[in-house]
Amino acid sequence: MTHYSLLQLAAEALLPSRRGPAFEQSELKSRYDVVIVGGGGHGLATAYYLAAQHGITNVAVIERGWLGGGNTGRNTTIIRADYLMPGNVAFFGHALGMWPTLSRELNFNVMFSPRGYLDLAHSEGQLDHFKRRANVLALNGIGARMADLDELRELEPALSIGLEPPIPVLGGLVQDTAGTARHDAVAWGYARGARKLGVDIIQGCEVLGLEIENNHLRAVKTNRGVVRTDTAVVSVAGNSSRVADMAGVKLPIETYPVQAFVSEPLKPILHRVTNLNLGYAYAGQTDKGEIVMGGNAEPMAGYAQRGSPLRIAELTAKLVHIMPFLSRARLMRVWGGIADIATDGSAVVGPSPVAGLHFNAGWGYSGFKATPAAGWCMAHSLASGKTHPLIEPFGFERFSSGAFLDEGGAGPYPWLH
Repeated sequence: MTHYSLLQLAAEALLPSRRGPAFEQSELKSRYDVVIVGGGGHGLATAYYLAAQHGITNVAVIERGWLGGGNTGRNTTIIRADYLMPGNVAFFGHALGMWPTLSRELNFNVMFSPRGYLDLAHSEGQLDHFKRRANVLALNGIGARMADLDELRELEPALSIGLEPPIPVLGGLVQDTAGTARHDAVAWGYARGARKLGVDIIQGCEVLGLEIENNHLRAVKTNRGVVRTDTAVVSVAGNSSRVADMAGVKLPIETYPVQAFVSEPLKPILHRVTNLNLGYAYAGQTDKGEIVMGGNAEPMAGYAQRGSPLRIAELTAKLVHIMPFLSRARLMRVWGGIADIATDGSAVVGPSPVAGLHFNAGWGYSGFKATPAAGWCMAHSLASGKTHPLIEPFGFERFSSGAFLDEGGAGPYPWLH
């Protein structure tokens, strides 16, 4: 660890930065061992681990816009591992374990904050479901516990909770090791790490088509030219179906706009991310004091990166019942993302029916928290030629075999409940 004197610290704070950009833009070459489509957290993490763990550096990350400008920069940065289905329990448990050491590994502060996560139960049925989840997580070595009303009031004194309607609270599931991270710092950290290891990163490079011969991927066609490759990973979140169509692959997912909004800064009042399960609405406070809020996806499928005033009104009406301090807070910003959601609410990851073409899609609301593990597992699969066991349950074949991972109880997917 580097030790700084007070003079050095003062110089770092007051003098112009000498660090330069986090990464340098590359020139697109005519051939790569691996082409990664999508310069968000997942794509950049895959590139970084290919180089860092497996020594594969002839890799290009191509991004239509700018790095982290898609769903990586349009989410609420919540990190948790409170799932129930076996495949998701193992995967997200591993992902949660990677976040605390990620800044040290990348030598870049991703601002991971294990402030905790609270899931409120509003009925006897929900309370029973949360107890099952807590037991499953504990048996798998993942920190989670139940809390009754008295403990919830101690954990979050600002909440107005009780057994009375309109939003009764009977208890909650607490995950103390959950938290948040800085979304753009995650993208920059992986980008800088991958670039230092020799990976090419090209922004403003749009995929126009895929060249397939005898059901094998041969090239990726872009607005900057044709790139020859036998292996490509499509990691473009809500636009996954659009790229899949270029290869004649039909993904079992639909894309929905999801919006979030943030209040003006308030004094510290909400200690952990808190989620209502009565229609799904959540809020968490940032280090700057802003209250970040979000909830259900928009009811109609689409690609518009915006929500609606009706959704804001619906979510805030729920939140103010148990967070009355929000009633006078002013909203400062509203933004939207597009979530690709599979029919069972779990990710679609792995090789596609086209040889050499892999997909990292269908994460819905779970994409950001999955970032390090998704990249790590995908890199292992590409380097070894064998799907990593942690992402085997997310493969395409489950939709024909019936081995669904129905996580309707752990996400805002009303059509799955």
